[in-house]
Amino acid sequence: MGFYEYKIEFPSLEFRVDQGEEWVIVHSEDSAKKIFLHDYARFYEIPGLYEEVIYKRLKCISPQMICSLLKKELQKNEEGPQNLRALDFGAGNGIVGEYLKQKIGCDVLVGLDIIPEAFDAAQRDRPGIYDDYYVMDLSQPTKSEEKKLGMWNFNVLLTIGALGFNDIPTRAFINALNMIEDDAWVAFNIKDKFLSKNDDSGFNEMLYSMVGDSFRVLKIDRYCHRLSTSGEPLYYYAIVGKTVKKPK
Repeated sequence: MGFYEYKIEFPSLEFRVDQGEEWVIVHSEDSAKKIFLHDYARFYEIPGLYEEVIYKRLKCISPQMICSLLKKELQKNEEGPQNLRALDFGAGNGIVGEYLKQKIGCDVLVGLDIIPEAFDAAQRDRPGIYDDYYVMDLSQPTKSEEKKLGMWNFNVLLTIGALGFNDIPTRAFINALNMIEDDAWVAFNIKDKFLSKNDDSGFNEMLYSMVGDSFRVLKIDRYCHRLSTSGEPLYYYAIVGKTVKKPK
């Protein structure tokens, strides 16, 4: 069954919870399931449900926002790579990969996610988008996994809607950065609170330690990622930059 065979119930507008605890109730003829928005495995079980809730109802614009910024920076930089080999980290069911391929184009596109349900959903919903798709935990990659990813010689890293909230931790993001080439393009988004002085996730400290040393920011914009289930705007930063070329 697809989402059109279900009724989707949102909490009342007065019911406010933290973004990491948001949920909807999905009704079918014989059941009602409470599904948390960050429980991707359960979301991906129902074809079309994630797009309906996150993109249509809650008006998420992050894939087009980050891809558009990346495209503008690529066009500005005449020395940018002509042969784009992209890693879509936290690829989910392929929404971002599809957008990247349509709006920018790339010679190689590889997806990676930590849960097998994401791989299954990508194969079901967007077959042929990725040249390969790996299910890996980059917090603790094996030597074999590092070798598999290294063979692609990635010069683009894209991570959209996946940093923070226990989805992709700082260590996994750092490991992903270490697996791409020097002078590679990096485009990602992150909730504004994770770049504040009050951040306790580790992302603020990580990003500020990287800037100038291993990462150069080219563009940063604050924008509304999507609405919360109570209708309030959720603000993120879109960031595009390049890894710093290491001296030989």
